[in-house]
Amino acid sequence: MQWQIEAARALWIRLLQNVVVAEARLGNTQSAQLVEANEQLVLSAMRALIDVDTATLALNDASRSAERDALTQLPNRLLLLDRFAQAIAAAKRNGGRMAILFLDVDHFKQINDSLGHGVGDEVLQRVAQCLSASLREVDTVGRFGGDEFVILLPEVAQASDAILVAEKVISSLATITQVGKHALRLSMCIGISVYPLDGKDAGSLIDCADAAMYRAKRMGPGGIAVHCGPSVSEATAAALPVATKRAPVAAPTLEPAVLELHNAQLQEANTQLVLAALGAQELQLAAETTQRRQSEFMSIVADELRSPIAPNRVAAAMLGHGGIEQPLLKRLQIIVEAQAKHMSRLALDLLDGPRGATGSQKLEHSTVDMVSIINEAVDACLPHMNKRNQLLEMHLPPGPIVVNGDPLRLSKIVRNLLDNASKHSHNGCEIRLEVTIAAAGDAMLLSVSDTGIGITAQTLPHPFKPFVQDDHAIAFNGVGGGIVLAAVGAAVEAHGGSVVASSPGNGLGGQFVVTLPLVKLALDAKTHSTSHSELRP
Repeated sequence: MQWQIEAARALWIRLLQNVVVAEARLGNTQSAQLVEANEQLVLSAMRALIDVDTATLALNDASRSAERDALTQLPNRLLLLDRFAQAIAAAKRNGGRMAILFLDVDHFKQINDSLGHGVGDEVLQRVAQCLSASLREVDTVGRFGGDEFVILLPEVAQASDAILVAEKVISSLATITQVGKHALRLSMCIGISVYPLDGKDAGSLIDCADAAMYRAKRMGPGGIAVHCGPSVSEATAAALPVATKRAPVAAPTLEPAVLELHNAQLQEANTQLVLAALGAQELQLAAETTQRRQSEFMSIVADELRSPIAPNRVAAAMLGHGGIEQPLLKRLQIIVEAQAKHMSRLALDLLDGPRGATGSQKLEHSTVDMVSIINEAVDACLPHMNKRNQLLEMHLPPGPIVVNGDPLRLSKIVRNLLDNASKHSHNGCEIRLEVTIAAAGDAMLLSVSDTGIGITAQTLPHPFKPFVQDDHAIAFNGVGGGIVLAAVGAAVEAHGGSVVASSPGNGLGGQFVVTLPLVKLALDAKTHSTSHSELRP
């Protein structure tokens, strides 16, 4: 770029000389025109010179930026290798020696982790300034990567000269006691390699210096080690100080406030770790409990299925014999149909729990009278209650109670609640079923209560979840698979209603209240309702 600038200036001078000669030959008019044209030409030439100078400066800046480390502004690895090659070539021509120092900041990771990367970057900048101030003009220091630096000493007589430079660097670095608002004491470990004793090219010399630096690390902070090459004679090797160790330099000291903050952060992290571990243990325990309850439930289902299977098997065996009288055949038909319905209800209970949890329960909606649904469910449950001498008391409002829903599943809601009350009550206990209309006339409230064993405080918040078993109930009668009430909750929710469980405590009975929306046609039933009591033996 410099020769272009000089050529432009020479051209400008020649143009001025030509203008002077032309002015002498031409008249005043032509001379004036020529002067004006010359002025424009001179201005254009000057602008061109300015553009050339600007481009030259930008090119030089770009070239320097490509060869400098962005953080420390020291020569980067590319420029270092170029200067190493020049120094090795010069030492080879002159038969001299050169040395490479490989430096690593002690405890830099601790500084970076505890005080942050911003402080770490500031430490590297301060170290770079300190190294530059400790060297001669002919020496070169550059950042090799991370917290590693390399120093090139192009003219040394022996390895001890490089050791003196290393000691000077460490002493200079020890003067840094404050970085920003943090009190620090910095040190470096230094490895030294010498050309041509330790290598003939930059790569091997850097590797030897790096290996010597790790030897110095093992001696402690502030250590210095020299890599003694295999070509050196025993006498020379004896004369060379292979390693020198300075007084140990303590690790960087942090301010009490910083240490306190760091310790608090570590304590918080440890707390979170402990909580996460406890949470994982709780999840594992919950999974194991769920698996155990599901296994128990499947065994209960197997027992339940064995009940209808046995009568069916007997009926099938009797049908296999000829000569069955008509009354007995009719009886066998009734047994098979009843047990088939029982098995169908069991299968539906198994499906309704999971389907309700995922919202995939399918209903066959129609307008139904809940009074007939309730009476049908009561008729189905009464035989079992009669066997245990349990008394069922019913209170129903007069007239129809019309809802929009699936008759089969509405019947299951009532039957399951009555079965649940009967199973968890002692012989001779009283069970109460009551239906009322909400004050607004838009919903019916079905309440089933008993004087049985009650519901424990642990189970009461979630009795309608699948496979939730009450240990208190299992101990009472071995029943508690966690599916009957789950089917109730799923069916009620599918009908747009709600169900709530309550209990005063163990041995004090329990109550379940189902709320279902009414069809508008039945809203006037509330105005004509007068509660009556019906005792079912």
